[in-house]
Amino acid sequence: MTPDGPVKVLLADDQDLVRTGLRMILEARDDITVIGEAADGREAVEMAKQLRPDVCLFDIRMPDMDGIEATRLLAGADVVDPMAVVVITTFDLDEYVHGALKAGAKGFLLKDAGPDLLVQAIHAAASGDALIAPSITVRLLEAFADPNVNGQPIQPIEPLTDREEEVLATVARGRTNAEAADELHISLSTVKTHLASLMTKLDARNRVEIAMWAYETKRS
Repeated sequence: MTPDGPVKVLLADDQDLVRTGLRMILEARDDITVIGEAADGREAVEMAKQLRPDVCLFDIRMPDMDGIEATRLLAGADVVDPMAVVVITTFDLDEYVHGALKAGAKGFLLKDAGPDLLVQAIHAAASGDALIAPSITVRLLEAFADPNVNGQPIQPIEPLTDREEEVLATVARGRTNAEAADELHISLSTVKTHLASLMTKLDARNRVEIAMWAYETKRS
């Protein structure tokens, strides 16, 4: 739960049945509440600006405005007060997912990810973290990793430490901060410190971009 209570979520999907299912899963929990539903990206953006949810859960393929553009308008690099957006899609290699991550999404899931992973992703996004479904992290990032125009990976402004390399590897596998801490036997605050250093060295805005860099440079 956030300091103000349950995590407030806005759903956007053009299928009524999907929205109903997601709402049922989320509202079965005391720590999450759905404050709105939208059937397309344009409506979602308008509702998000009005309702200010903690997390927006957007489908990629929607009429009028897709989830990528909606994400860019709410979480893009030029947004003054960006919102947390989690993308959810039917397609594990959807050509639009990479665009959604570049647009500022905190992460994404498949629609068959299951309730537990869905809840984890929402809480991660609400706390400023991000989660990519582990089952598709490798396939997605390998398929859509975007090297720079010269075909050479962008190098960090300073060499990564051994511990930063270890944290980088956990991020690339889709681990949350807590999971990385358990796996590496270090504290949560230490993981966050290393992530902050990685973002600075890699000029990355979030852990999603860190994961993408890891695959572009064959670090994972």
